[in-house]
Amino acid sequence: MLNLTHLKVLEAVARLGSVTAAAKELHYSQPSVSHHLARLEAATGARLIQRVGRGIRLTPEGELLAQRATEIVGRVDAASSELAAHLGLRAGRVRVAGFQTVLSSIVPKAAAELSRSHPGIELNLVDVHPVEGLHLLRTGQVDIALIFRHADTPLEEEGFRLTHLLEDPLYLVSQEPGQRLEDHRDSTWVGGCERCRAALVTACERAGFTPRIAYSSDDMVVMQALVAAGMAVTTLPGLALAVHRAPGIHATELPDNARQIYAVTYGDPPDPPATTALINILKSTT
Repeated sequence: MLNLTHLKVLEAVARLGSVTAAAKELHYSQPSVSHHLARLEAATGARLIQRVGRGIRLTPEGELLAQRATEIVGRVDAASSELAAHLGLRAGRVRVAGFQTVLSSIVPKAAAELSRSHPGIELNLVDVHPVEGLHLLRTGQVDIALIFRHADTPLEEEGFRLTHLLEDPLYLVSQEPGQRLEDHRDSTWVGGCERCRAALVTACERAGFTPRIAYSSDDMVVMQALVAAGMAVTTLPGLALAVHRAPGIHATELPDNARQIYAVTYGDPPDPPATTALINILKSTT
């Protein structure tokens, strides 16, 4: 039996000419796209894709089905758009798991815009670390997980679809302006919990030393207060400094240490209209 998701994958591959481009557009991994194509071949009993060097091309059967897939996907998308327009997003609910920094910076503005443009949509928020947020998303307890990750920490698990929202630079926070990490090789540091201090430790190790973390707190107000009192230095992301900046501290951006902020959904598209509406608002307000 033909599956709409598999047809969408085939349509994207045929239109874009590669698995890589299709994966990027659909927010899938390349193995996930290949898996969907293999499932479609199994369902139809026909070979749809041929390997040609490092690329691919459609077989005659693949081209025929891709033409029909284009028609089917187009009609389904049109129907979805017409229904959403008819309903006007007058009702619905979107549940969001986010970490403290995004919940106190970009989410309030997006929530206000969602309330203004779609007053019938109910918004629920829960404050959790990205690891827990992805678990809640995978188990169906939330509709969107707001997460961060760095370039060297790819998200391996299948089924997650990522929408990039913004780059969040990392800053050295100290009492003196214009300092470098190397200047604090022997300083006392305040860091987050064991899994939240990874960016701090990695940045320092790239600078050639291991920070001596004497204070542990995930509260950015406490962290900045310790720095302002001359008790420690730390690193903080830009979003945290935008929300709260204590007097008496200086922030120096650390190049090549930015983290990426994503809105993540799970499972086959399309997402519910309320979920899509909030993601579009997050994209437009960041």
